[in-house]
Amino acid sequence: MSSELSADLVADALRAGADAAEAVEAEHQALSITVRHGALEEVEREESRDLSLRVFVGRRHATVSGSDVSREGRARLVERAVAMARLAPEDPWSGLVEAEALASGPHPDLNLFDPVDPDPEVLESLARRAEAAALDMPRIANSDGGSASASRSAWRLAASNGFFGEHRATGYHVGASVIAAEGEGMESGYDGLSRRWFADLPTPEQVGREAARRAASRLGARKIASTTAPVIFENRIATSLLGPLIGAISGPSVARGVSFLKDRLGQQVFAPAVTILDDPHVSKGLGSSPFDDEGAANRRTALVDKGVLTTWLQNAASARQLGMALTGHASRSSAGPAGVGVSNLTLEAGDRDLAGLMADAGTGLLVTSMFGPSLNPNTGDWSVGCSGFWFEDGAVAFPVSEITVAGALPEIYARLVPGADLEMRGAANSPSLLVDALSIAGK
Repeated sequence: MSSELSADLVADALRAGADAAEAVEAEHQALSITVRHGALEEVEREESRDLSLRVFVGRRHATVSGSDVSREGRARLVERAVAMARLAPEDPWSGLVEAEALASGPHPDLNLFDPVDPDPEVLESLARRAEAAALDMPRIANSDGGSASASRSAWRLAASNGFFGEHRATGYHVGASVIAAEGEGMESGYDGLSRRWFADLPTPEQVGREAARRAASRLGARKIASTTAPVIFENRIATSLLGPLIGAISGPSVARGVSFLKDRLGQQVFAPAVTILDDPHVSKGLGSSPFDDEGAANRRTALVDKGVLTTWLQNAASARQLGMALTGHASRSSAGPAGVGVSNLTLEAGDRDLAGLMADAGTGLLVTSMFGPSLNPNTGDWSVGCSGFWFEDGAVAFPVSEITVAGALPEIYARLVPGADLEMRGAANSPSLLVDALSIAGK
């Protein structure tokens, strides 16, 4: 990626009549390999290079993206962006980040780039080993494949407010998906993990055995009658409860009035045991970046501090509209204007492990997978299809499937009890979470 391309694009836009401009250039290379029953099934290689240009003409703005980085292609990109901006409606909140809010250099090195570049044979070996370990486990009858991948990316932002920044990142993944069978019953199970550094991956045998264990544990799943009971969300899927939270505290959502938390800033929203951190500067973090996607300074923030909602997530436009300070949460792809998002999200652990939460609850539902969530963003009414395990007297009794859990998220949040089993598996992490009573729709 040339060091001058984004800055040149901004300069060209200003010469073409834009009052302000920002340009993003992004490169991505990835190689993924899948094996099934020990045979190579798929090799997928991806290479992309994209440009995005946002220009401002007064309070009018437009964003155009493309992949033609030739001089002629860039000229067409600039011409189209300026022409579109002149025809766009005025937006009183539009504009680049003010200079005083920009992330000043030198930007921190967050250890996001590993020079290791495994060749296809290495990735194929990882995929084979993960699948083989899974197939060697009891009651495993079939395979949906073992997989491994490696990627590297680079991202550069230049803007006419004087900002210039870039960061590079790598990613490595190993996974396995298998099918367990017993009699006429069949259940699938998956495990996989991604890391920034190749050496930090678990062994493929660990991944394969866990995929098999999860599949076999689901055999004999049954339906249950509709009821109201304590529900525990397993740590691997507990962050699904936080997705609606991020939407509800998004500055643009609050500004539009489409948020079930729009009147709750500074109030006790969660149980006092709940603290939720967002930290963009975690070393090797899957969500880390040295600045936000508009060039603003970002920092470690407690979004929820001992149950109290402390902030909205702001980009430049929403901060202006709400009359609040930037928070460094602008997020964007290589195409389109910035929205908002989080980086490395962590709900802090509590005192009781999963067994302890089940003992406290006595009898209830342990949810291990979720699908098809439904949310009313204005009220927080929420429901989700799920499967998992019914437990009695604090111990797992049998697997369950084809059930729906529902409730109002403000009430759920107020009663959350975090467990102690926090695992750092991705960009969003949570321990298992107990809610003392939820509606469960079964047969």
